[in-house]
Amino acid sequence: MKSVIITFNQAYFEEILAIMDSLMIRGFTYMDQVKGRGSRTGEPRYGSHSWPEMNSAIMTVVEDEKVDPFLKELHALDMTREAMGLRAFVLNVEKTI
Repeated sequence: MKSVIITFNQAYFEEILAIMDSLMIRGFTYMDQVKGRGSRTGEPRYGSHSWPEMNSAIMTVVEDEKVDPFLKELHALDMTREAMGLRAFVLNVEKTI
């Protein structure tokens, strides 16, 4: 099992859910408003007067065989509007209860 953490411009939410549905990835935790900035070229998302946009984040745990198709779909979505920002990080899941 792997944990996939996705940070993204809030405008991507419905599209990410559609990708998850198409891959039968059901469970997730959604964090509506997260602040941050990209490590390379990303604009800050602070919810402030100067930087009013906000990011969101989703954390999900998926079977190993779904990770690559999931990342491929997320990358394709990111490429449609690169300036909006979308990043995904994969971590090992050691145990669950």
